[in-house]
Amino acid sequence: MTELQRLLLAYDQHRASARPCALATVVEVLGSAYRRPGARMLVTDDGQLTGAISGGCLEGDARQRARQAIFRGEPGLVTYDTRDEDDPRHGLGPGCQGVVRILLEPLDFAAPDNAMELLRGFAGYPEPAVLATVFSTDEGTGLRAGVGQRVLLTAAGTVRGTPALAAPLAEAARATLAEGTTQVLDIDTDAGPVRALVELLTPPLRLIVYGAGNDAQPLVHLAASLGWHITVFDGRPNLATRSRFPEAAEVRVVPVAAIAQETPGDAYAVLLSHNYAYDLAALALHIPGPTPYIGLLGPRNKAARLLAEAELDLSEQDARNLLHSRLHSPIGLDLGSETPEEIALAIVAEIQAKHHQRNSRPLRDRADGVHEPISVLN
Repeated sequence: MTELQRLLLAYDQHRASARPCALATVVEVLGSAYRRPGARMLVTDDGQLTGAISGGCLEGDARQRARQAIFRGEPGLVTYDTRDEDDPRHGLGPGCQGVVRILLEPLDFAAPDNAMELLRGFAGYPEPAVLATVFSTDEGTGLRAGVGQRVLLTAAGTVRGTPALAAPLAEAARATLAEGTTQVLDIDTDAGPVRALVELLTPPLRLIVYGAGNDAQPLVHLAASLGWHITVFDGRPNLATRSRFPEAAEVRVVPVAAIAQETPGDAYAVLLSHNYAYDLAALALHIPGPTPYIGLLGPRNKAARLLAEAELDLSEQDARNLLHSRLHSPIGLDLGSETPEEIALAIVAEIQAKHHQRNSRPLRDRADGVHEPISVLN
């Protein structure tokens, strides 16, 4: 389950019980911080928390401020400077060495376009979307945009949110969608200048696992804990069952002869069927398409033999390039894995690195920061 899914589940429970709640959102980070812009936490009027906006150092103070926002019925912006060693609020000492701005806003359950309802409009959507959130306005202007006003733009061009700000925020959202990165922008609107988090929302990583043996179970369990959308294929009805893979989005009995009829799109693929013909059919399906990662369980000579027999009209150079780009065999990072659980960790870690275009080296060896920087344009 993704963090967004957990937030929506808690939100629905609070709404059903008419329990007032507020949403805390990281909208801007200057320097280093544990969470990046877009991190969210739901806070009830009695202090119950869902989600996280830091590693635990900001939650206590933010909880109290969120409860105050619920009582006042107004949103507010709070700034935490974790570089200040003398600030007694957080007990951070040197801390994360950054400035973190949090938008705190009470949620109106009756508003169809409150923050959580707009996020619900994205959850489950198969394409990226952009959510633009106003968190600061120019108080000196006569016409003021409101803190907490939002616009959601889907890849299909659908726009939802505050009508008065739809045009300028949607324009910024389109640029962010094309850029593919979250940004913090100063935007001129008819209601005055605003500062907004223009956040790229991406759907969960899609993973197809070929093989429903016992070693697939810890892999699916670990991948599901990251919120990935997982489909399990196997030709054996006694193994490809919902009871064995309750966390998978889909479990299907697909005979080897039917694999070629599937349309996997850009889903990541892991081949661990322990069946040569099944792996060959899956490999032949994924190599011609846009699959960014194909993980194959087994030794290098198995991968070379499968490529030779897949009848894909690959030159020797193309086959070598494939082995160094999309096809990962042996599968997984070199973590010294032996047990199915350890192998699952190595596979999931390799996919995570591939998905985020990282090279899997230790963070201590990175010359720059842990996180990719968020563009802040004035």
